[in-house]
Amino acid sequence: MTQRTTPYDIEQIGYTLVRFNSTGIFETHKDHMVDPYADTRPPKGPQVEGIQFAPQEANKILPAMVLLHDRYGLTSHIQELAKGLSCQGYVVLVPNLYVRQGGMVTANAEVADALMERVNEQQALQDINASFEFLNANLTEDSLLERTTRNAHAVIGFGMGGTLAIKTAAHRRRLQAAVAICGTLPTDLQLAQRLYCPLLLQTPGQSDLNSAEERDQFCQMAKEAGKKIEVRSYPEASDEFWQSSTPSYRASDMEEALQTSIDFINAIINKTI
Repeated sequence: MTQRTTPYDIEQIGYTLVRFNSTGIFETHKDHMVDPYADTRPPKGPQVEGIQFAPQEANKILPAMVLLHDRYGLTSHIQELAKGLSCQGYVVLVPNLYVRQGGMVTANAEVADALMERVNEQQALQDINASFEFLNANLTEDSLLERTTRNAHAVIGFGMGGTLAIKTAAHRRRLQAAVAICGTLPTDLQLAQRLYCPLLLQTPGQSDLNSAEERDQFCQMAKEAGKKIEVRSYPEASDEFWQSSTPSYRASDMEEALQTSIDFINAIINKTI
């Protein structure tokens, strides 16, 4: 991504810590205007917490994407990736998928595996869906929130987040594009027939997560159902090639994967705005 000029420099990207209801139903600034206790009343139900990055340009309405972190949690590396994607002209929301179990971040692979195993998939998909609804709530009438284009949304996930990105593409009807970088394909291959948006699978050639046969079957089922699916493979890369803190990190492949992702998303989102 650094090899091409981006619409915004990294210095132009700001961030906001966000917290909202996992139901996807939120109070607005107008609710707060008529309820003096709105700011102090304890929230009802599970809350989603995360970080939202956005170019700091006044009165600019932007498309948005949700970035789903890997098994290590919402690390500083993931935040840097989100900030870089925001330079492309997107509001980027990164929900903490571990917040229901304390919001932990780790550099230990064994701990990361234990955290990932404790994730309730249905709850995670609910939190992800609420993230898109939160982005839709960022309307121009609310001066306290970033401004986004309604439903001009994409999802991109890494590792565990890539797996959830695939399932989000078959879960959220109004999603425009999905990218899974090293995500595990679902055991229910018929999910390929339920994709609501174009899907890009970015796969390392040295991974055992899915066999070439499983990937081909998934893609074939998607295409037979009239779904758009693309595959990009990195022959020398292994699992977690995007993760700079691991021996698997391959900077050139990661650079290409990010640029391929943004090109894929831009080609779709630009038709909706």
